[in-house]
Formats: sequence, structure tokens, C-alpha cells
Amino acid sequence: MTEATRHTPGAPCWVSLMVHSLDATQAFYAELFGWEFAPGPQQLGPYVRALLDGKEVAGIGRLPADRHLGVAWTPYLATDDADATVEKIRSYGGTVGVGPLDAGDDGRLAIVTDPAGAVFGIWQRAAHSGTAVYGTHGTPVWEELLTTETASVSKFYQAVFGYELAPVVSADFDCVTLHLDGRSVAALRGVGHALPRDRGAHWMTYFEVEDTDEAARVVADLGGHVLQPPRDDAGGRLATVADPEGAVFTIVRTAGH
Repeated sequence: MTEATRHTPGAPCWVSLMVHSLDATQAFYAELFGWEFAPGPQQLGPYVRALLDGKEVAGIGRLPADRHLGVAWTPYLATDDADATVEKIRSYGGTVGVGPLDAGDDGRLAIVTDPAGAVFGIWQRAAHSGTAVYGTHGTPVWEELLTTETASVSKFYQAVFGYELAPVVSADFDCVTLHLDGRSVAALRGVGHALPRDRGAHWMTYFEVEDTDEAARVVADLGGHVLQPPRDDAGGRLATVADPEGAVFTIVRTAGH
């Protein structure tokens, strides 16, 4: 994804994770992805930015002790007007959990839920424009929504963000790719009863790795879990894993790398 595409309204522009143990989580991702960390805005409590070669990649914050929320990677979609986007989300059947609120001088954000219950963020950039490096080991490379069926929820995302919808025509699976300016930026996948009951509809973040099999071994060695072992598909070699606190993500060596 190019610099220009990343800030097109609707394009994934940032990922963040809220956890119980900030120190242990930093140690896990530092070992797995080579991330270094710098303090981020403290409006949401203790919060750090993950860096690769000094460039921002992702955010990790600490959950308040009294909040029993699921630990999950959350993608943020770019917007030019967080308040207007929040109103659209409400009017098309989504809900707003947090915000819109200012993150210091960095930008304005909200945490929202689509009509199927999947959580995502929206980000109106100011000083902080989002993920600044792509395509190398440890960078977010793709976002995919796992939901029961795509027909109704795709209409929500199209109405809010203006995506062009590109259904994958197949009798075997239900998949819609979201396009902006002719480029694919994310996908919606309907998995029916295969949706995990304990999670429901959710966004899955894919991180690029140099070697999927080696990265999966590192995940297990560091106390994480390999949920779906390394396998090949059209997009590359991928594995679905979870960090020690249970945040699920996919590691992939993209085809052609």
C-alpha cells in the first residue's frame, strides 16, 4: 500500500492492542518482530508505540485493571472527519464504544462496532499519520473481517466508507474484497458456523514475516500459541497465532516476497 492510499478514507492506517501486562507484551513482540518502543499519548492510559528503524508500526496500551475486555488487535480505518464518520456508523446500525476523542495533538479517534459485533477504530490524522512502514518483517500487511456472512455487513462498510465491493465468485466460500480507488485494502470473509463462538465477528490483522515457519516456532517458544499451523494459500505462506495474553493475529510471508 502506498503512502497516498494509506490515508484515503476507509484505508487501514494503524493497529493497536490493549493488554493486561504491557512489559511482558512488549518483550514478546520485540523478540518476534524486532520492535522497539517509545512512549505514546497517555490519554488512554499507559501506551507505547512500536517502532521499526525508528518508524511507527503499531500501538500497545494497558487495559485498566477493572476492565475485563478481550485482548485483541484492533485495526483503525482512516477518516477525514471522525465525528461525521461516527454519525454514519450509528445511522447504519453500528455502535460507538469510545469517542470520538482527541489523542493529544496526534489525531482524533473512536472505537466502534459494526452491526455484526466486530470492533474496529477510526483515525483522523493530525501529527500522527499512522503506520509509517510496510512490507517488511513485523509490519501490518492486510486486514480481514471474519463474520457469519458478508451480504449485510458489506453494505454497512460500503455505506460508511464508500468502498467498491468486489465479491469473490465461488461456491466454496463467501468473500468480498473492499476496494478504494481501484486498489484492494481489506476483505470480508463469511465463515458461517465456523466463526469462533467465544469471539464472534472480528477483524484479523496480518503481519508480514520473513519466514512463517520460523516465526510460528518463535511464537510458541515465547509462550504464545499456534492456532493454525503454517500453510500455503494464494496470498503466501501463513499461520494463525496468538500472543501469551490471547490476542490472535496471522503471520504471513506474502507470495512474491
